Amino acid sequence: MTDTRFDRAPGDRPILTDREEGTSAGVLVYTIGLVLAVILTATSFWVANTSLIWGPGIPLGLMVLAIAQMGVHLVFFLHITTAPDNTNNVLALAFGILVVLLVVGGSLVIMTNLKDNLMPSPEVMNMQMQR
Repeated sequence: MTDTRFDRAPGDRPILTDREEGTSAGVLVYTIGLVLAVILTATSFWVANTSLIWGPGIPLGLMVLAIAQMGVHLVFFLHITTAPDNTNNVLALAFGILVVLLVVGGSLVIMTNLKDNLMPSPEVMNMQMQR
């Protein structure tokens, strides 16, 4: 059961979790997150600068490491979990991702459409050059 303002008497101190009180369990969570983030960052630099990985596979490897990095930040630093009291945070995150995807995807569609409709065809360009 979550602690809301209706669950306690006026003046009672709300119940804090380990992370909020700053105990060693909270510090351990942040330390693990920091170590994982540093490892993923160093691995990304290594992947980008090595010749041991097949050339066309480097962008895919960097994308996988970037997604893993986002997961580490969401779980260890923003504390986004699947707990029942975290539903609003997950929904807000999903909505934010949807908005970003719509803006980026819509921009790409618009730019492709503009390129196709505003650029003269190669035949027209050749006719103009021959004059």
